[in-house]
Amino acid sequence: MRNNYRTKAFKLWLDKLQQESWQLELIISGFSIYGLSQVFEPLIVFLNIAENEKNIAVIILLFIALTSCTILMFTLLLHVVLRGLWIGALGLRYVSGDIDYKALNYRPKFDRYLRRKIGSFDKYISRLEDYCSVLFAISFLLIFYILSIFVTFGAIVAISYFLLNDYKDRPIVFFVIGLILLFFVLFGMLFTFIDFVTQGYLKKNKWLAKIYFPFYWAFSYLTLSFLYRPLVHNFIDNRFGKRLSILLVPVYFILIGITSFSFNRSNYFSSSDTSNTFTANKFNYDENITEKGMFIRNASIPSKIIETRYLPVFIAFSETIEDAIFNFNHALKPDKDIRGYKSGIVFSDDFLSFRKKDSLKTVYMRTLSEMYKFKIDSIEYKNLEFIFTEHNNSQNGFETVISLDSITDGKHNLRIYRAYKHKDSIKYNWHQTIPFWYFKKQ
Repeated sequence: MRNNYRTKAFKLWLDKLQQESWQLELIISGFSIYGLSQVFEPLIVFLNIAENEKNIAVIILLFIALTSCTILMFTLLLHVVLRGLWIGALGLRYVSGDIDYKALNYRPKFDRYLRRKIGSFDKYISRLEDYCSVLFAISFLLIFYILSIFVTFGAIVAISYFLLNDYKDRPIVFFVIGLILLFFVLFGMLFTFIDFVTQGYLKKNKWLAKIYFPFYWAFSYLTLSFLYRPLVHNFIDNRFGKRLSILLVPVYFILIGITSFSFNRSNYFSSSDTSNTFTANKFNYDENITEKGMFIRNASIPSKIIETRYLPVFIAFSETIEDAIFNFNHALKPDKDIRGYKSGIVFSDDFLSFRKKDSLKTVYMRTLSEMYKFKIDSIEYKNLEFIFTEHNNSQNGFETVISLDSITDGKHNLRIYRAYKHKDSIKYNWHQTIPFWYFKKQ
């Protein structure tokens, strides 16, 4: 049976819940904080995997999830601290009652100032209750705001990709519709932002309200605001809610600024520097790739110290490498690029072309061999054979082995170059430098 919100019994039930809501707030905050503390590490691991695979869609989704979790964690922790202070104030009130300014026996100047600024202890408890209740509600409201921002930008990307991309190969009507929708979304974003910052000014102005209403109606669905709009209006319909909403925006910008700081120990070196003659980045050595979410950057060798007569070299696979191979050998470029998301249940001609692809793999690997050359100090190695393999943490790439028979003991630099065609000539770009020490095993 549905509850009738107009009945007196329903309002009394809500009032009762309102008085006891602090218990539910603490339970939900506690479970949420524990759950969020457990989810950060796997989310960061998955984000590193997506960044390594250059999976833009998953990167965006995981970035939204991490941002939402961070904001929710901070807000709920602040809520628990304030709610704990509120409970402590209630216990203190039970023991000592209200503040007795006469018993403090301060000078009149301080007495008047404290009475005006602090007032009664009950007022302090009431203010804490207001902060706790509003902060708990706004912690989930902020998540909706983040989703709204990303959904809006996602709409811009979708319009640009599906209606404006490759417009020369499509009917002009798609381009016109795309431009209209794009400008509508852009102006809608601007109006919605102005209305949000001014806390409803566009809805109050007689003429601007008529212009803004179509954008407001469309964006209520685009930003999913129809799900949380009652919370927003109930939040800003009083002075306290408005002040808190204005305060939270700079607080989060300050927090972002604080987290952007880092400590530099040297004027010349940093652990994040790419490997070169003077620096060994840990992501260029297989021995350091021991944890989940760690991946080789560009290329790697087994260790900083090599004791064998050979040096395995791993080149991390990426779409840019395959694009470079297509540019170097145009015959390898397929008519239909099947990279990216594809349904496994859709039967297509690609399913029947495996044998053709297998025959081209030899050409593919030969082209790769022609493109890469290696130098250890001044000794050059070209046309080495590669194999496609899976390295640490399931990272795909190409591996080859260099003979070290001509190398003396001591420090050396492995330099990797990749070729590209420029008009009728072949030129090489520097790709990676990895320093190492070589000492023959006795």
